[in-house]
Amino acid sequence: MELPNKDLGTLFEQLGMPSDPASIDAFIASHAPLPEHMKLAEAPFWNESQRTFFEQEWIEDADWAPIIDELNVRLHETPHTA
Repeated sequence: MELPNKDLGTLFEQLGMPSDPASIDAFIASHAPLPEHMKLAEAPFWNESQRTFFEQEWIEDADWAPIIDELNVRLHETPHTA
């Protein structure tokens, strides 16, 4: 059964990763920024299954595409320091 409202939390669940907001923020903070030229699926910290998921969902412009794009943007942004 598909989840009607997908967000970063449900994306991280789909990827088999901790999905609470603090874990997501910590993951992004520890991996950002990705080099400008690097595609999300090419990042070295994904496993093969996660890479395949990104590539397939993006190519199909599936329901996950907007959420994957959000993660892509966040991982390419320069972290803000307080």
